[in-house]
Amino acid sequence: MSGPKPSANSDAPQPITVLLVDDNPETRENIKKLLAFEADIKVIGTAGTGREGVAQAKEHKPDIIIMDINMPDMDGLEATSAINKSVPQSAVIIMSVQDETDYMRRAMLAGARDFIAKPVSMDDLITTIRTVYRNHEAFRRQYQMAAFSTPEQALRQATKLEGAQGERAGRIIVVYSPQGGTGVTTLATSLATLLMTKGVRVLMADADLQFGDVTTVFDIKAQATILELLPDADDIDPEHFDNIIPTHGSGLKVLASPHKPEQAEEITKNRPGVYRQILEKVRHNYDYIVIDMAHAIDELAASLFEVADQIVMVATPALPSIKNARFALDLMDRLGIAPDKISVVLNKVYSDRDRKNATLPTDRIQSFLKRQIRLEIPVVDERMLLGAVLRGVPLTIAERDRSKPPLKQFAELSKQLVDMMTASEEDAPAVPSADPKKPQGGGLFRRS
Repeated sequence: MSGPKPSANSDAPQPITVLLVDDNPETRENIKKLLAFEADIKVIGTAGTGREGVAQAKEHKPDIIIMDINMPDMDGLEATSAINKSVPQSAVIIMSVQDETDYMRRAMLAGARDFIAKPVSMDDLITTIRTVYRNHEAFRRQYQMAAFSTPEQALRQATKLEGAQGERAGRIIVVYSPQGGTGVTTLATSLATLLMTKGVRVLMADADLQFGDVTTVFDIKAQATILELLPDADDIDPEHFDNIIPTHGSGLKVLASPHKPEQAEEITKNRPGVYRQILEKVRHNYDYIVIDMAHAIDELAASLFEVADQIVMVATPALPSIKNARFALDLMDRLGIAPDKISVVLNKVYSDRDRKNATLPTDRIQSFLKRQIRLEIPVVDERMLLGAVLRGVPLTIAERDRSKPPLKQFAELSKQLVDMMTASEEDAPAVPSADPKKPQGGGLFRRS
């Protein structure tokens, strides 16, 4: 069975094949009827128990399996684990009334590619089916193309072929401002999408753990956030990580912040080094990792500054913003962050004609910061930015004309950062990784 791609005998795309596994006949029938309205999705079988689901998966080899978690004789987690070993070309989406972190984590560990809470929203289910199908394409393609005597041999070969991802550069760009309202998220998400070119893999990481907006900008729902990765942080598998985090329609992968602000303390207070630990384990699956930061400089922020290849410091040409930028730059110096890793960007810059006395001139800002301004981004119509946000589309995708501000400046900054990181790689000395679990030097302000 294959998904929506041209077959050998026809140019017409084939539908995504789906197997429904649920012990409730009414649920199976309702989902089947509703999916029948989707031209690109075809239900090819149903099963009422976990064992029946495993048997039908082996027989039909569907692209997607919708699996209930609570069933007689073999629950959905056990069935998913069996399917993942015997029919790994099929991707499992777990359904459960227990919409809890522990169930979600157990589903992912069993090999599920996504998790949906009951009662199921059909719009969410259809979107999830298409997204999981797309994300599982690389594994499915290798199984379809190759002939192996056992599923285990096929799995090893697919993993080997996918393993080339583990040899990528893994360059990390941190986008930071000590003050809100400077446009950090807009700049970070724009850089990430601009870096997404053919053959390039990019991870967009939201490290604003309390009030992150990355999933809102990309209009995606993240079942697995950074919190779901914590129990396995010491031995996280890069391929498993890549499979469970959400994917934007552009192909960009997204590491989401927790769903609730209070959940951030699990990291910021208890394990501030774990974010860096996870990124260092998976970074070579990606060419670039762009991190959208919160405004505080704490142990979490300091650890990400240290691991970054480039830090983009965003400020506006107003006195409070410049004052805070100076404080942040001084603290980065004390932390031992090399000045050539930091690019200062001024956002919301008025033209000389419109500036009047509202903002500081650039030469005075540079003198006060003791840094050159790498780029100035002019003030633009806020309706452009708001329109993109309301549509759930990054600005670089919502606005196609990259010859006008601020896209022109975003593209220029992206090119400059890539050039700097590429040029410095050959000359960079090897630096041993610090233990991310331990505060260094007796606390944040004595680390250097």
